[in-house]
Amino acid sequence: VNDLAMCGATPLYLSCSFIIEEGFSLSLLEKIVLSMREASVVARVDIVTGDTKVVNRGAVDKIFINTSGVGMVKEGVNVSGSNAKVGDVVMINGPIGSHGIAVLSEREGLKFETDIKSDTAPLSSLVADMLKINKDIHVLRDPTRGGISTTLNEIALSSKVDIEINEGDIPIQEEVRAACEILGYDPLYLANEGKLVAFIPREIAPDMLKKMKENKYGKESKIIGRVVKKSEGKVYLNTIIGGKRIVDMLTGEQLPRIC
Repeated sequence: VNDLAMCGATPLYLSCSFIIEEGFSLSLLEKIVLSMREASVVARVDIVTGDTKVVNRGAVDKIFINTSGVGMVKEGVNVSGSNAKVGDVVMINGPIGSHGIAVLSEREGLKFETDIKSDTAPLSSLVADMLKINKDIHVLRDPTRGGISTTLNEIALSSKVDIEINEGDIPIQEEVRAACEILGYDPLYLANEGKLVAFIPREIAPDMLKKMKENKYGKESKIIGRVVKKSEGKVYLNTIIGGKRIVDMLTGEQLPRIC
């Protein structure tokens, strides 16, 4: 759903295929399917077709689920990672990093004083609201694996522009920030599943930000940076202590700092 929304499309239909290991719990399968139904209702998309295969024990790790989707892009919408323009502002719809920390804590059995929940959310309604304000949205991307740093680098390279973001403007929940400090992670590289990065012409940014904040999934939207010039494609972070550093793309898996 979010992949379609990041193309500026209205999601319409999904397919869903299961590969299930022999002996997999039927009650757990039912729980998964019911949660998918609930999510599809929230996202206003229909699951219209699919396939199920049961394979020998050990052939897969319990269950694999694959989905594909189709949507419709309205006339006048031209969203692309290569469309960032000098003067565009960079916007995000809320705090970053909670999904990455939530998954890590679940996998590793880590406990924090405050439960950190994944930000998983369908973004199609938010994108639809944004397009109602103005169709002249240059870029939409969801910063999943590699976080906002990797996503911004990909956009900078595709559009051949330099991007500046401001450390003090990037929303991060205090519990996520604390977990990152303990575990040695940089929140700029943590995965998100309910966030979008948008590149918007400066003149329409105030109205766009106001509209985003009216949506359930955009209440904490902020402007975090801007496109500064044409170039080969670099991302810079203006730090809270007044410095500036290059923000690179994530390579491999993010590892904790050891010094």
